[in-house]
Amino acid sequence: MSDVARLAGVSAKTVSRVYTEPASVSPATTSRVMDAARRLHFTPNRLARDLRRGAVSHTVGFVTPEPTNPFYVHVAAGIGQVCAEQGLTMMIASSADPGSETDVIDTLVAQRVRAILLVPSLDDYAHLDQERHLGTAIVAIDRPTPNLLADSVLLDNAQGGRDAARVLLEHGHTRIGYVCNPRSVFTQEQRVAAYRQTVREATGESTTRWERTSDDPHTSLDDLVSSLLDADDPPTAIIGGNNRATAAIIRQLTRRRLDLAVVGVDDFEFADLFDVSVITHDAEEMGRVAARLAVHRMGEPTGAPEHRLLPLTYIPRGSGERPAARGATSGTAPTGTR
Repeated sequence: MSDVARLAGVSAKTVSRVYTEPASVSPATTSRVMDAARRLHFTPNRLARDLRRGAVSHTVGFVTPEPTNPFYVHVAAGIGQVCAEQGLTMMIASSADPGSETDVIDTLVAQRVRAILLVPSLDDYAHLDQERHLGTAIVAIDRPTPNLLADSVLLDNAQGGRDAARVLLEHGHTRIGYVCNPRSVFTQEQRVAAYRQTVREATGESTTRWERTSDDPHTSLDDLVSSLLDADDPPTAIIGGNNRATAAIIRQLTRRRLDLAVVGVDDFEFADLFDVSVITHDAEEMGRVAARLAVHRMGEPTGAPEHRLLPLTYIPRGSGERPAARGATSGTAPTGTR
């Protein structure tokens, strides 16, 4: 700002008024200041200005471990819609690197964002309790925040795992596999537990031998699917625990020209072209609900946390409706051309 003032031949205070109180500056002076700003490529930093005044910013942060995952892309779109309506700016921060989430959140806190909307991946969030008491709105998306009382928006994951298993059971399948990576996250723990219980109640058998799960980020989902299909007693139907797992299942079945039944939890691009039946939800609505909770918490910093549980919906497209072949309770998986 001082550089602009020198080039325009005015004081720094005048430059400030051009941007904050334009009616108080003559048109000629405003023109000189704006011309100098263009020549110097100067853009006012609203965050720095607000912080200097002792105020908070108009920015909210969205912290996600998978910024390229279509699910979180749609969540971000929903958050962005509400932010635009409220005159807020959304900053997307990636916590994809192991152990980086704390540093990412600390950076957002240092910039005094109005709210932090995050997809939790840590085991303990007690360190954010002080920031919450100081007025920073915190909203958990998709997973809760352990050891922190915060607003949250979650999916009914148990319903997802239960409904996926029920669809396949209703079409005669008893050997039902499950594939996912990562495994030890809140969403998968609930989905897997519901799938296991539903199959056990219907068949009296454990699903352990048909589960292929991992927490190793270097373990390929395609390798997990291949391991399942190459087993001595392969399943006749498979549940994809998330969108990427389902995509890997479809890739392997297509390459092997297998017609196993498939139900995916989470929809994904081109799933309809491959006739993939899915248990799905409105990810953008999830983002909108989370953002509205954050806006509400900005205005009402005290009070009990609010928790929203969003339902899932089954979309039958054909893959989940494939019946178990006669005699499919034992032997190898049915084959055929697609």
